[in-house]
Order: sequence, then structure tokens, then C-alpha cells
Amino acid sequence: MGDDTHISHDMSAQDAKGDGPPLGAGGPDAGDQIECSSIPNGESGSAATTRLYKKRWAIVFLFSSYSLSNAYQWIQYGIISNIMMKFYNVDAMAVDWLSMVYMLTYIPFIFPVTWLLDKKGLRVTALLANALNCAGTWIKVASAQPDLFLVTVLGQFASSLAQVFILGMPSRLASVWFGADEVSTACSIGVFGNQMGIAIGFLIPPILVPNVDDMNELAYHIRVMFYISAGVASVIFILVIIVFQERPEIPPSQAQAQARNIPPDEYSYTASIMRLLRNKPFMLLVLSYGLNVGCFYAVSTLLNRMIIEHYPGEEVNAGRIGLTIVVAGMVGSLICGIWLDKTKTYKQTTLVVYLLSLIGMLVYAFTLNLGHLWVVFITAGGLGFFMTGYLPLGFEFAVELTYPESEGTSSGLLNCSAQIFGIIFTISQGKIIDKWGTLAGNIFLSIFLLIGTVVTGFIKSDLRRQKANLKAKVQTASPTGSVTSVQDYGATACSGAHKRASLDINLQPH
Repeated sequence: MGDDTHISHDMSAQDAKGDGPPLGAGGPDAGDQIECSSIPNGESGSAATTRLYKKRWAIVFLFSSYSLSNAYQWIQYGIISNIMMKFYNVDAMAVDWLSMVYMLTYIPFIFPVTWLLDKKGLRVTALLANALNCAGTWIKVASAQPDLFLVTVLGQFASSLAQVFILGMPSRLASVWFGADEVSTACSIGVFGNQMGIAIGFLIPPILVPNVDDMNELAYHIRVMFYISAGVASVIFILVIIVFQERPEIPPSQAQAQARNIPPDEYSYTASIMRLLRNKPFMLLVLSYGLNVGCFYAVSTLLNRMIIEHYPGEEVNAGRIGLTIVVAGMVGSLICGIWLDKTKTYKQTTLVVYLLSLIGMLVYAFTLNLGHLWVVFITAGGLGFFMTGYLPLGFEFAVELTYPESEGTSSGLLNCSAQIFGIIFTISQGKIIDKWGTLAGNIFLSIFLLIGTVVTGFIKSDLRRQKANLKAKVQTASPTGSVTSVQDYGATACSGAHKRASLDINLQPH
């Protein structure tokens, strides 16, 4: 399982004296015994034994790798849309749909996939994601001919289906493998891989596929691009089969210890969905998250068209600008994740980053047509730092607002909102650009970012996961368990919800 790097200070006095099962016991059965003997029953006040394993870093970076491979394929057509239009002899909307199919596929499949994640766990979900991702890349290898556009659509559909198994996993993986003070950073690393894939998708295709007139030469360059992505996806798939593990033997946090104490037959996926839909702060976050990320999807998909309109022949620089947006966002994501782990100021940080995303969008919109590419690089980087940096904030804020519900379900609803708005914004902004130009199209997105900022301001900050961990620490300090019970979860803490060990968890909104 790997060496432990930390043993929680939340251990009960009994565990500290060594009266319980030994921490080094090997095998799943031993791990289960440790969990069952240490998890509080809601009355004794004893806290669970927790441990952090070095392998958690291998797991999260492996996840980031296959998320990277999948995200790369999302944008690999859009950033060279003019070349793909010429090669396959299709219009701009057809190429745009090669990106939007990622958004469209997500909407109907997210609910069965999150159900599968809850029932079968992380490893099965990871294997299915990589099988589909790998299949999609090899189908595309066979589509590098001008008359095989439908084959490339099929390959992109397979890759888009893999994405459904990927997008909702960062927060779930972080909770299952990482300690209470690491979850936001770990979630940021998970999102980091997706962003890195988009960044490479902006950078590499314009370099590998130059805008040449000879169709045979163009087919060769496109085939090389597809072979590279297929080779990388295949290697990652093999590593996932060998390395990726469901969960550590001993839980990493008190919240996870409580989650493991819930009998599987008590969990109802439908009931969980209904509780989430009745959770008003979370539904406001679903709306605001969808608006922000939907704008990012639209900007990414249409970036080539926007840059080429003002800077003809600059396909490579269009890719570099996209790279700048995402790399700046990756830095923003990591900084925001570390900041959240240190401060736990979820609402305040989310609101500030959202407002700065709006300001960044306005600056980008009004400087795009100045005729200076270096200005576009700077303004696009500022936009990306905040707009892409918002992604892990939304995931982690959602987990806090919805604990003890499944992280995969809450993340799935967030992403579903983002895909819906992404399709609407991409189609709408594309038509606005065609008729009135890029400035009007970007102002259109800015209006919705303003709406999202206002909605974020109305979200009530009820940090339930933090309170569950805090209560466990208080119980450890007071073995009699004499913690004043003020209020339970209400509708969110009904019997049978996922990740619940006690219905009387102490909660008061901040």
C-alpha cells in the first residue's frame, strides 16, 4: 500500500496507547478491522485512526495524466479550425461541434456515470475512462483522410464519453486519498492535469499541422498528430491498470472515516440528487459555476476564429495565446487551492476570483483589436489566471456546501451546468462574431459573467465538511463527547445519505 507519511493527531487515546489493531497491519481485512474499531459510534466521542500514504501522490498525478490526455483532444481540432475546415471540406460549425460534442455528451451521461462512481468506485471509473479515451485516439488515427470526417467524429465522441468519467473525479479522489488540510490542493492538482491538457492542445496542433495546400502532406501531418496522442493514451492506460488503486486501507481524514462507516445499502442515489436540488446555496453555485466555465469553453473553442480575424495567418500564435490562458490558469488554480487549504475562506475567495474574471474578460474584449499581439498575450493571461483558476474553487466550495453527499454527484451537477452553458455560449458567440465581430461576442460573455458574480454574492457559506472535521477534533479533546448539538443537516442529513456516520453533526452557517 505504500509507507505512511503522517498519522493524524485526531487519534483516540485508546489508539495512541496501542490498544487497538496495529497501524501496520497489512491487507484489506486488517484495514477494515482498524476502521471498524476506531470510528466513533456517535456517542463514545472517540475519533477514528487516520493515515496518509505516499502513494496518494502517484494516484493524483496518474489521474492528472489521463485527464491531460483527454482534455488535449477536446481542443485539438478547434485551435486549427481553419485547417480542419479545408482538409475535411466542412464549414466552421462542423468543426466547432468537434469541441462541443464534449459538452453535449456530458449532459445525458453524467447521471449514470456518477451513479457508477458511487456504486463501483474510483478504480472502475478510471479504467472505463481510459479504455474509452484510448479507443477514441486510435479511431482518429484511421480518420486522417479528407473523406473520413464521420470517422473522426466517432473518435471524438468516444473521447468525449471518456471525459464524463473524468471531470467529476478530482474532488472525490482528493477526499478519498488526502487529509483535511490537503484536499483543496489535491483537487487543484487534479484540475491542473485537465488544464495542462488544454494548454498542450492549444500549443501542439498548430506546430504539428502547418497550413499547407498539398492534401497528401496535410494528411501526413494530421496522422502524425493522431499517432502521438494515441501512443500517449495507450501508455497511460497501461499505467492505470497497474498502479491505480481504489482507496487507502486507512482513511486520510475524519470525514472519510465517517463515510466508510455507512452501510452501502443505506445509500440512495436518487435521494442524494433530490437533496442536492433542494440545497439552495449549492444550486446558486451550480448556476454561477456554469456561467463562468461556460464562458471559458466558448472562448477556448472560438479562440482561433477570434485571433485570425484580427491577425490573419497567426495560427501558431493563436495556439500560444490559448497556452498562455491555460498556463496562467494553472498557476491560479494552484495558488487558489493552497490559499483555501490555509484559510478556508471559500465564499470570499470564489467571489473575488469571479469578479476579477469579469474584469479580465472586459479588458481582453477591448484590447483584442488594437493590432498588438503582445497586448493580447498579456490580457489573455490575466483572463486565464482568474477564469481558469476558478475551476477548483467551484469544486471544493461545492463539496463544502453539500457534505456528506457524494463529491462525484455534486461535481457532476456543476459540470453539467457548465456543459449546457458552454454549448449555448459557443453557438451564440459564434453567430454574434460572424454578424457583429469579436467585440460584441466578448461583451455578450461579459454580461453573463456579471450575472454570475452577483449570484455568487448570494451564496450562503455553510462549510459542512470543515465542521464535521472540527467536531471530530473537539470530540478527541473531550472524550466524553460533550459537544453541544445545535443543529443537524436538515434535509441534507436524512437517513441513507452518502458519507454520513452520525445524523447529529454539529452545524451552524458561518
